[in-house]
Amino acid sequence: MNWDVCSRLVRYTNRSETDSSGSRSDFTSRTTGPTSGCCRGSHQDVVIDTGLGLRSLPEYIDVKGLLGKDPQRKNPLLAIATHAHFDHSGGLHQFQQVGVHSAEVDALANGDNFETVTWLSDREIAEAPSPGWRARHYKVKAVQPTHILQEGDVINLGDRQLTVLHMPGHSRGSICLHDRDNKLLFSGDVVYDGSMIDWLPYSHVSDYISSCERLVGLVDSEQVDQVLPGHYNTFGAKRLHRIASAYISRAGTCPAKFSTFAWSTLAGAALWACNPRSAC
Repeated sequence: MNWDVCSRLVRYTNRSETDSSGSRSDFTSRTTGPTSGCCRGSHQDVVIDTGLGLRSLPEYIDVKGLLGKDPQRKNPLLAIATHAHFDHSGGLHQFQQVGVHSAEVDALANGDNFETVTWLSDREIAEAPSPGWRARHYKVKAVQPTHILQEGDVINLGDRQLTVLHMPGHSRGSICLHDRDNKLLFSGDVVYDGSMIDWLPYSHVSDYISSCERLVGLVDSEQVDQVLPGHYNTFGAKRLHRIASAYISRAGTCPAKFSTFAWSTLAGAALWACNPRSAC
C-alpha cells in the first residue's frame, strides 16, 4: 500500500527538527507536535491539520513536493482541521478550501480564540515569524469553512476515501478521518500516545468515554491497523485498544474527576483572561 502522508508524517508547523526530507523546519520548540499530514489522491488532495499558521504551509508543501512535483498535476486541495484548537487550525486561513465539523464552524468563522484555546508563550517559539513578534500577539485568524463536515461524510480523493467520524470529548467538534480500505485512522487529538486532555473549554468527559468506546469497537471489528495521531508517534491497533480502554476505566474515578475539575477551572480562567472578547 502506497499512502503519501507527507512522506508518512511531517511534523511541520510547531517544531524545530529535521523533517523526513532532511531539511530543517523552524517553527516552535514543542516536543509533542502537532503533526500535519498530506493525503494525495488521484483527483483530490487533503491536508489534515495546519498547525499555528506562523509560516506558509502551502508554500512548504509546494517547495518540498509533498503532493508531487509535476506542475501539470494540480489537484484541488482541501485543508481539514480535526478540531478547532489553535495548534491544529491556525493555518486554515492560508487555504481556499477548508473543512471542519459543524459544531466548530462558528468558532473558526468568528475567530473565537477562547474556543480555539489559544495559549502560546515565547519560550515555545523556536524562531519568530518576524522581528519583534511576540507570542502574546498570536491569534487564530477567522476563516469561513467551505466544507461543513458531519458524521459519516465521505471525502472522495478519487482512488481513496476518508470517512468522517465525529468523536467529541477533547472538543465538541473533534473528528477522526478513517481510511477504511487501508485501515488507517487519522485521529487528531481524539487519541494519541500521551495524556489525553478532557479539561479544556467544550471538553466533555462522558462524550470522551463514548468516543473511546467507539475506538475500542473499531479495533475489535478489525477496522484499524494504524493510527496517525495529531501528536507524538504513530501506533497500531493493540496500542489504540489499550489507550482507549485505559481512559474508559480511569475517567469515572474520583481522582480523575477531581483532576479534570481542577484543570478545567484553571484553564478556563486563564483563557478568559487572555481572550476576554472571544469568550463573550
